Amino acid sequence: MRIFLTGGTGFIGGRVARALRERGDEVRALARSVERGAELERLGCELVIGDLADDAAIASGLEGREALIHGAAIFEVGIPAGEHRAMYEANVLGTERVLETALEAGTPKVVYVSTVGAFGNTHGELVDESYRHPGAGFTSYYEQTKYEAHQIAERLIAERGLPCVIVQPGGVYGPDDHSAIGRQIDQFLAGRMPLLVFPDLGLNMAHVDDVAAGILLALDRGKPGESYVLGGEITTMRELMATVARVAGKRPPTRAVPTAALRALAPVGPLVGRLMGQPPNLRELISSADGVTFWAKHDKAIAELGYSPRGLETGLRDMLAAEGKLP
Repeated sequence: MRIFLTGGTGFIGGRVARALRERGDEVRALARSVERGAELERLGCELVIGDLADDAAIASGLEGREALIHGAAIFEVGIPAGEHRAMYEANVLGTERVLETALEAGTPKVVYVSTVGAFGNTHGELVDESYRHPGAGFTSYYEQTKYEAHQIAERLIAERGLPCVIVQPGGVYGPDDHSAIGRQIDQFLAGRMPLLVFPDLGLNMAHVDDVAAGILLALDRGKPGESYVLGGEITTMRELMATVARVAGKRPPTRAVPTAALRALAPVGPLVGRLMGQPPNLRELISSADGVTFWAKHDKAIAELGYSPRGLETGLRDMLAAEGKLP
């Protein structure tokens, strides 16, 4: 299949590009520069140099393609307000531009990579794809932008017939994970963070290779107009770190950093963030994690796509083995 991929230089998108090439798909990928796209070229992808604000690059990328996988986005929770504009332009305006251009080009199949974060805080409930964010009370600016982008995709599907399948990955982990959770795991393994941060944060953790496989399944088997959660295992931060410790042969952290202490440290957030492996905006980090759950089940993807994610312990063992961190 001839595919145009955005986000191929990212954590998930890089695995998607590799999986597509391994099965013989012809991949054209958007990259900001030849240097940024070097790994994609090594995989045999054709590069289109540009970004999500570049109408000509997007149109060129879609020309003659049988499918689009739009995964490009800025993912970070706890960013300072000065970075909001760039996130909005990428996550919201960029998504609108790419999907609108796909409509104009008559692209037969589209997969849009959303997130379970578009549901917002599920307040301890295990939800499915029918759940809807109330549209207020966002826990982070990232959540807000992905909610708005998700709304754009659904509107284009309903009003203009965009042949789009939406996938919603949960918390994604794996080798070379540079997210806040990935950094926290690295800090713990290095002995620099013996305490838990937000132990009750509720997550659905999925290995990056399983998410990439799920995206390909959505491309091949997904029904246009439908959404599919791509998760792995429902857990909490406490359970996640206990599993990391068990796999790594270390004592699990049992004491947590009090949220009140984090609130008091918010004015010096950048310094604290560096020490704890967390982003600089502690206020937003707290609002996105304290008493929050992002719990969504992936039964629909299993039943309709044949999605088959690995368990958390197996996935973490695979990750640490790939990183050379197993005892």
